[in-house]
Amino acid sequence: MRPDDLVLTSGTTMAINLVAYSYALPRLGPGDAILVSRMEHHANIVPWQLVAERTGARIRVAEITTDGELDMDALLKAMTPDVKLLALTHVSNVLGTVNPVREVCREARRRGITTVIDGSQALPHMAVDVAAIGCDFYALTGHKMCGPTGTGALWARREHLEAMPPFLGGGEMIREVSFEGTVFNDPPHKFEAGTPNIAGFIGLGAAVEYLDGLGMGAVAGREADLLEHLQREMLTVEGLRIIGQAKDKAAVVSFLVDGAHAHDLATLLDLEGVAVRSGHHCAHPLMKFYGVPATCRASLAFYNTHEEIERFVAALGKVRKLLA
Repeated sequence: MRPDDLVLTSGTTMAINLVAYSYALPRLGPGDAILVSRMEHHANIVPWQLVAERTGARIRVAEITTDGELDMDALLKAMTPDVKLLALTHVSNVLGTVNPVREVCREARRRGITTVIDGSQALPHMAVDVAAIGCDFYALTGHKMCGPTGTGALWARREHLEAMPPFLGGGEMIREVSFEGTVFNDPPHKFEAGTPNIAGFIGLGAAVEYLDGLGMGAVAGREADLLEHLQREMLTVEGLRIIGQAKDKAAVVSFLVDGAHAHDLATLLDLEGVAVRSGHHCAHPLMKFYGVPATCRASLAFYNTHEEIERFVAALGKVRKLLA
């Protein structure tokens, strides 16, 4: 990967919007389709809806199984000639599902379909090689990677960056300005209008160096061990339901306990000194698929411990007794 193929953004949301407005908007029209998976974060759904409204293109949904895995047979059938772009998360922020993005991108490329991969939840947990994945665009968020908020990036194939018009205008993204017209800077500067988040990107650089020092292979191994422990212990709690049982998962577990709304469950766990996330997790279509308004989500990282897992499960047991 060349450094000049990486556009600095405020995060994945900004990166996907850049692709939507600078790449997709000028190219799509009536009769075209955008294929989006059921498990996407809203940031990888709403920009495509906005583009579809302006171009006359349609959104088509790539469905998942009840285990939370991408239905590959259905996906391949959905890759019809009218599909011009496919948007897919590398790792689901709700289910932890690790999607087979390399296989998906290979099949899409054979059919001439442009691929946009949301890598927000993948880069903190595993080594990522965009060249090996074979995608056209790959988006990332800095604060998911131990970096500051307001940082992120978009990796894109050079030919796309060269062909795409600027998304925002202002300083830095120009070579020469006159009232008769403007000559734009080379990518990635063409897409980096205005003063960048200097302090934030210095912090993100330090975070990347820190993760590199740990070794992403070591991070993935540590988190896989923690995840196996967590899921095994959670399944001993009566009335607990884990949402999403994909074979290949990152260290994220969404769950519910009988008799409690996710928000109430999170509050009760908080009283026991345990912090989990509750809500729809910016994934309304996924919540609808599972027939729930919200879930609780326990997220692990390499710095968590087996002792913390034991404390969490003990707190779940106490809360379960309160609900009985």
